[in-house]
Amino acid sequence: MEIKRENLIATLGGEESVARLDSEAKADALEDFLSNELDKALTSTDPHFPTVAEVEQKIPTRHFRMGVGNLFVAQAPGAKVKLLPPMPANPTLYDFFELRFAPANHVLQSAALAMKNGMPEEIILACLLHDTAQALLKADHGYWAAQMYTPYVPEKTAFAIKYHQALRFFADPAYGYVYPDLYRRLFGEDYVPLPHIRADYEMLKKHSWYEAPRLVTVNDYYSFDPDAKVSIDPFREIIGRHFKQPKEGLGNDNSPVAHMWRTIARPDMAL
Repeated sequence: MEIKRENLIATLGGEESVARLDSEAKADALEDFLSNELDKALTSTDPHFPTVAEVEQKIPTRHFRMGVGNLFVAQAPGAKVKLLPPMPANPTLYDFFELRFAPANHVLQSAALAMKNGMPEEIILACLLHDTAQALLKADHGYWAAQMYTPYVPEKTAFAIKYHQALRFFADPAYGYVYPDLYRRLFGEDYVPLPHIRADYEMLKKHSWYEAPRLVTVNDYYSFDPDAKVSIDPFREIIGRHFKQPKEGLGNDNSPVAHMWRTIARPDMAL
């Protein structure tokens, strides 16, 4: 992404304002600026979409791989990752939302929309959790997230989280879901979903729980509002009823996925 110096300085209030910022504040400002510019690029109305070949040509121009988790890469070339606050000894889901998933605006908006639309609690919870594994990695994040949450949530919630990954690539007029232009920009206008995605789609069309992940996609794509004010507080009762918080803390309970939570909690471990 090209950074125009004059635009960045203007957003910060001019040269004098920039001069008063310390190094950390400048880094935060640059990250916010880039995030906003990325949002503009992804929601662009430019009728031109890249091809798959054009998307692949950009790979060697980046300082990171697109599938890397949010915790593991700085947002700008030359920027540094931030020192993360320590996790509590027995971390809860709320601790991860506050200290590792934050700001988590998208999933909070998704869950808020699902609640507004009268979705079942299992689906609202799926919407709240479905993209949080992107802290760990983005590639195949639905499958990773489902694995991460399976020991702690209802079976249908885990199912919805897992298979939203596949259904988002396929339109469904009956549910009002259209293939997003965002994906044409990210993957290329001639992109064909990978074989495992196509196979899961074919399986889901015949599955009695098809609606669960489909409802996540419906409340997912229409949940990008940078000005929305969101909080996890409206979902505390649903979490209390449906999320099995281990008393030892997530990552300390010796579950088959404890290592995933430990990795999110301590992403700076060298080995």
